[in-house]
Amino acid sequence: MPTDIEIARAATLKPIAAIAETAGIPDEALNPYGRFIAKVETGAIPDFASRPDGKLILVTAISPTPAGEGKTTTTVGLGDGLKRIGRKTMIALREPSLGPCFGIKGGAAGGGYAQVVPMEQINLHFTGDFHAITSAHNLLAALIDNHVYWGNGLGLDTRHVAWRRVLDMNDRALRSIVSSLGGAGNGFPREDGFDITVASEVMAIFCLARDAADLEARLGRIVIGRTRDKRLVTAADLKATGAMSVLLKDALMPNLVQTLEGTPAFVHGGPFANIAHGCNSVIATKAALKLADYVVTEAGFGADLGAEKFFDIKCRKAGLKPAAAVVVATVRALKMHGGLARDALGGEDLKALEAGLANLARHVGNIRKFGVPPIVAINNFTSDTAAEHELIRSFCRNHLGVEAVICRHWADGSAGTEELARKVAALADEGEADFAPLYPDAMPLRQKLETVAREIYGAEGVSVPAKLEARFAELEEAGFGDLPVCVAKTQYSFSADPALRGAPSGHTVPLRELRLSAGAGFVVAICGDIMTMPGLPREPAAERIHIDAQGQIEGLF
Repeated sequence: MPTDIEIARAATLKPIAAIAETAGIPDEALNPYGRFIAKVETGAIPDFASRPDGKLILVTAISPTPAGEGKTTTTVGLGDGLKRIGRKTMIALREPSLGPCFGIKGGAAGGGYAQVVPMEQINLHFTGDFHAITSAHNLLAALIDNHVYWGNGLGLDTRHVAWRRVLDMNDRALRSIVSSLGGAGNGFPREDGFDITVASEVMAIFCLARDAADLEARLGRIVIGRTRDKRLVTAADLKATGAMSVLLKDALMPNLVQTLEGTPAFVHGGPFANIAHGCNSVIATKAALKLADYVVTEAGFGADLGAEKFFDIKCRKAGLKPAAAVVVATVRALKMHGGLARDALGGEDLKALEAGLANLARHVGNIRKFGVPPIVAINNFTSDTAAEHELIRSFCRNHLGVEAVICRHWADGSAGTEELARKVAALADEGEADFAPLYPDAMPLRQKLETVAREIYGAEGVSVPAKLEARFAELEEAGFGDLPVCVAKTQYSFSADPALRGAPSGHTVPLRELRLSAGAGFVVAICGDIMTMPGLPREPAAERIHIDAQGQIEGLF
């Protein structure tokens, strides 16, 4: 079997204008980036705003393991499968971050015969969106320090500047720094730090904004710090929003690419789900809904993180109503949740698989709490056995009341997801979805966090230090009590302990920090040891990436 990159390089791609024509996008709405990528100016599409919306299908997954789940691959495969059965379909994905590409996992454009292409450009600099977001974020940081240097007319308390800098790369050395060293000409020294770009509030704003005007308004609401008498200072107070919006103007247009089978795909925006809200841009999703009858999108990591935030943040804020959800699982990952080590996954082990099904069960149950009908996709590996597949299908049918479909899209493309596509389309067409967020806007912030911990993580509650009890009260008093919470925690477990697999219950979620993202419109609750600036692993993928004698990029995938 050829590798992902060999499959991608052997494919014959269609010109992007032909893909756009398939989606009903006219030439005048395209801003090409070479032959196979274009940004789309939706305002140039005739009657665009008045078109009815298609049906929105979310692809999510069980809690991730080193064995792999294949959520993006399944998203692409399902989109191709829906196209194969004659449904007008678009896919909406996040853009990959350079951090993971050069860190632990390499590229993020699907795999096998279920990929979005051109995968090398998508995984590397693409259309420059992340660079624009990084620049806009750091422009605000520079304006803050410049304002203080030239007299601090707003009276900003430099001990409480809340705006850190960002970089789209894993670099633990930048988590906590002291800036402005070297003398008075360099400003006033203070403690500072970096987050990864995908954790930036500008990224969240970019992905939640409805249009350019909403983007600028949200940027203006960013709280960058406070004065000594605790008055909040915003980016609008610094007159930063105009220049930030200029940097983001072109990036705001969604990026159009294609799958190996020619299904149109928007790849736009990319917040992580373990430290941010984990969904592609509202602009891209809504554009796809106007252009297609079925839109397949994904949310990062497991359903406890990505799907919860997709429902409670993105759908709440954008007025989206998903019609169905697909929960991706693999035999290998379920056996890891059942206690097997990674090096023992190759053989049949029904006992470990049965134990691991508790993880799948909780995710399926959680999806139902939002009023969205689920279906399970079993992403096939060659080491799977018929008995293992039947155990999962029987468990889903008899204990969960859902269907589980074997999918072979990695090896067979859309032919491997035809059954899943038919069943997902039927599920969406039945109209049984009755979506509602997990909690109301009016619920107090602490209670919202407790609700997510109990209902989604199976926790007994949340451990809150005394200083954060006061922070909850402070945010409520300042008028931010109606915002949803965005939990930053490990993706590997329902708990805050990444080693605790399966479906743990009765644990306590330790709250470490609360960050206000007033422009994005949520409060970030950082729990456990999760870092908003990841580090590189012992053997980063960057060590294997190079350009060969023929000028081809090797080692990225």
